[in-house]
Amino acid sequence: MIFQDLNLITPILQALEKEGYNNPTPIQEQAIPSLLLGKDILGCAQTGTGKTAAFAIPILQNLHKNRDYNQTPILKALVLTPTRELAIQIDESFENYGQFLGLRHTVIFGGVKQGNQVNRIQKGIDILIATPGRLLDLMSQDIVSLKHIEYFVLDEADRMLDMGFINDVKKIIKALPPKRQNLLFSATMPDEIVGLANNILINPVSVKVTPVSSTVDTIQQTVCMVDQKNKPELLLYFLKTKSISNVLVFTRTKHGADKVVKMLTKSNIKAAAIHGNKSQIARQNALNDFKSNKIKVLVATDIAARGIDIDGLTHVINYEIPNISETYVHRIGRTGRAGASGIAISFCSQDEKPYLKDIEKLIKKIIPVNDTHPFILAETKDEINQKILDNLPIKTNNKPLNKPASKKKRWYAKK
Repeated sequence: MIFQDLNLITPILQALEKEGYNNPTPIQEQAIPSLLLGKDILGCAQTGTGKTAAFAIPILQNLHKNRDYNQTPILKALVLTPTRELAIQIDESFENYGQFLGLRHTVIFGGVKQGNQVNRIQKGIDILIATPGRLLDLMSQDIVSLKHIEYFVLDEADRMLDMGFINDVKKIIKALPPKRQNLLFSATMPDEIVGLANNILINPVSVKVTPVSSTVDTIQQTVCMVDQKNKPELLLYFLKTKSISNVLVFTRTKHGADKVVKMLTKSNIKAAAIHGNKSQIARQNALNDFKSNKIKVLVATDIAARGIDIDGLTHVINYEIPNISETYVHRIGRTGRAGASGIAISFCSQDEKPYLKDIEKLIKKIIPVNDTHPFILAETKDEINQKILDNLPIKTNNKPLNKPASKKKRWYAKK
C-alpha cells in the first residue's frame, strides 16, 4: 500500500513525498481511514510504529476541509502527551505533514516561562500539543479555552499513569465539549487505562500494533557480559573500534548519566546528558546537537526512553540493564523505527543477570551473547564448577581458565 491509497488530499501527499515517506506503516493503514470517517480510535501501539502520523495526518486533513482561512483560527484539536520532549516532536510532525496547508499549531509545556507560549496562543491556533500541568495552568488563567475542541488525542496514556498525571488528565477531559472525536494511544493497557478508555471513547475502532512484550524484528540485539568496573572501557571500545556514527546510551540514574558523559568527554568523545535534573533548555539543546551530529553520544535516563524520536538512529546501548523489563523494549525502540534497521547492545554485569532473565522472559527470546569483546565477564565460581562437571572450557576476563578436564583429572573451584 502507498499513501495515495488512503484518500489523502494533495497538499498532505506532497508533504509526505517531500519528507521521504512513501508507504504507510501498519498502524497508519489501520487508523487513518477510520479517523477520516470521524470514528474514535483505541490504539495499542508503542513509539516507533508511526502512530504520530496515524493521528496527525487525518486531523490535519479534516481541519483543513472545514477551515475558513479568512478568519482567525479557533482551537479545535488538542493532543495531550506526558513529556516535553514528546510534545515538541509531535509539534514538529504536525509542521512536517501540514507544511502546505496553512493551519496554525503550537506546543506548550512546563519548565520554561510561559510568555512565548501565551503569545502564540493569543494569535490564534488550530492545534495545541500540550503536557497536562502547563495546560491546566493556562486554563486556570483563561488563556486556553477547550470549548471548541473537536479532536482530542490522549497519547502515551500508560505513561501518563506511570508519571502520576492521570488525575490531571481527567480534569482536562471534563473541560472538553461532549461531542468530539477521541483518540487514545497506549503501549500497554493496565486496568485504569482500560477504564478511562471506556469512559471517553464511543464505539472505538481498535488498532493493535506491536504489543509491548514484542521487540521490533529489524533491531539486532546482543548482550555483552562485563564486570561493572569495565563498562567504561567497553563503551569506549565500541565507540572507537566500531562504525558507530551516533548512539543513544541509557543509564538507570541521573548521576550515572552525568558520570558517563564526563568519562567520554575526557576521552575526547563529544557527548551530552539528558535527564530530569537538566533544564528544559539544556535538554532541548542536547537533543538538537545530537540530531545535527554536533555530538556523537547522547546519554539518557528512562525519562527519554519513550519521548525521543530521532530519524536514522542506528545504535542504542544499554549501559545499565533496566530493572523494569518493559523499559528495555521502549529503550531499544528508539532505533529500528518505522521499518528501519537498528542495533541494540546491552552491557550486563553479574548483579544485572536477573534483570536480563526477566527481559528475555518478557520478549520471549534469548538475546545473543557477544563473547568476542575484550572485557568478558569473569564467570562465577558456581558457574566454573558446573562447567568442570560438564567438561566444558572456562573463561575469565579474556583468558581461558582451563582446558576441558579429562575424566581422570577433574578439579573444582574453591567456594
